[in-house]
Formats: sequence, C-alpha cells, structure tokens
Amino acid sequence: MTGSNTSCEGLVTIRDFIRWGASQFNQAGLFFGHGSDNALDESLHLVFQVLQLPWDLPDSYLDCRLSADEREEITLLISDRTTSRKPLAYLLNQAWFCELPFYVDERVLVPRSPIAELIAQQFQPWLGDVAVSRVLDLCAGSGCIGIGTAFVFPESQVDLLDISEGALEVANINIDRHELWGRVQAIKSDLFDAFDALPERPKYQLILSNPPYVDAEDMSDMPEEFTHEPELGLVAGDDGLDFAHAILAQAADYLDAQGLLVLEVGNSQWALQNEYPEVPFIWPEFVHGGHGVLVLSAEDCRKYQPVFKSRLQEGR
Repeated sequence: MTGSNTSCEGLVTIRDFIRWGASQFNQAGLFFGHGSDNALDESLHLVFQVLQLPWDLPDSYLDCRLSADEREEITLLISDRTTSRKPLAYLLNQAWFCELPFYVDERVLVPRSPIAELIAQQFQPWLGDVAVSRVLDLCAGSGCIGIGTAFVFPESQVDLLDISEGALEVANINIDRHELWGRVQAIKSDLFDAFDALPERPKYQLILSNPPYVDAEDMSDMPEEFTHEPELGLVAGDDGLDFAHAILAQAADYLDAQGLLVLEVGNSQWALQNEYPEVPFIWPEFVHGGHGVLVLSAEDCRKYQPVFKSRLQEGR
C-alpha cells in the first residue's frame, strides 16, 4: 500500500480498520465536533462511507475482508485525517444531515446543527396545524437545513439565502443532488437584503437560520479542526450576536401571522437572554445533543420588534 502507514499491516476486515482508525485518532489527540463526538464513531463513519455501506449494516458483515484498493483508500484517509486535522466531511466531500447526504467542501460549514432534530419533529408542538407552503433558510451555507425541511414539507417552496458565492454554488450542487429543482432555490443575499427590490415582501411560515454566532473568545480558543471552516460562517462580533440582533429586528416583516422563527445562537444563548430578558424565547431541549436554538412565534416577533430594532441601532 503505497504511502500508507505500516502499522496497519495485518488488518484485513472492516472491524479491524474501524478499531485501528479509532486508535490512530485517539493517539493523535484529534478533536471531534463535526458529526461525531468520539474516535470510534469517527472511524466508523470514515470506513462505512468509503465502502458505501448502510448505517444499519448487520454486525456479522464487520468481519468481511477488504480488497487491497479499499484498504489503501481507508488507510490514506485515516492518515490524512490525523495529519491535516481537516474535518472528515471535507476529506470525503460528504456530510449527513436529517439522514440525507450532502456535498460539502471548505466553502461551507460542516452540517451539524441540532435544528435537524426539530426538522424531524416537523417543528412540533410550536407549529401546530399551520400549513407550511414557504420556508426561508437564512445564512443557508450548504443548504442542508432548508433542503431537509423541504423533505418533511413536500408541498413547500424553500428559499436558501447566503451572501457567499461559494456557499451558493455548494447549495446548488445539493439542490441538484436531491432533485429539488423548482421547489428550492439559492439566492445571494446579505440577510434579507435581496428582498429590498421586490414590490412586496415574501411571507414565510418558517424562517430558519444557523447564522455565524461565534464570539471573539471562542474564536481564539477553537481547536485546529475549526480553522478549516470558512471564517465568514463563524465570526459574529465580541458577543457572538451581531447576526442574531439583525435577524430578530427584521424577522417579523417576513413571517406569516402564524409563522415561526427558529434561530441558532449556540454558546451565545446566555448573552442573548441577558440582552432581551423580557422576550419569551423558547429553548428546546435536544435528545441527540446540542443547545442554543430559540423558537419565537411571529406574534412575539412583532410584539418585541421595537425592542429588537432599538438594540440593533444601539449596537451600530
């Protein structure tokens, strides 16, 4: 195996390579935060995706022997992951979100938002019996949130907005991959700015956003793996709330009367609560991990819009 690590000699089965990969990752002291949270899961994801195996593969298949080409490809990827410290999704150009595969590269963040859990629940109980015909994914990146939502609301039209040309190119790849032409479109926009030239503001039942929300302190302390992601998708000022303030100030203008705003702010949750102690944000708890996602009704978006606008103006 040209260029491979001789320490993998004698490994022949799927199980062997999953175990060996996990050992290599632990020995290298890698950080896991882009789809898995431990070395064993990371290694399993790598091996299964290279071999194009289903996640529910029966355990007995783990003792199947790999071909020489498969062994070499897996070995080289494990070596690349440990030396480059790039997130695995970039090395494979694939990430899974809402049980769907998405093309990704270093023009977009690696999909990992806990909003996936809310999508699977069709945003219940907060959405109630509202019929969803239009969805906005703001700061869409790869488009994973909007596209995932398009699958659970098959009658909906979905707009993916992002300021990055590169991100829009990736989003269009994923629209093509999932054959959602005509239902999902990618639009260049700095937050809501693309709508300024329209004669009438569009109205959405769902506005979903995972904008940049990393504060200055967290940016300075990030593990090396995160340095491969686009800074444009991460940085959000000293307190991580630059984009959240702007979205909250404008969301009411684009929500249907019974709509919902779903906004991820991550570790900036506590800073946001301190900024707006009077606002009844809902903070869902997640079975599969994650935090810092707020749900706010259109009614409350309108009620507190003067507060949001005032805070946005103060910050400028």
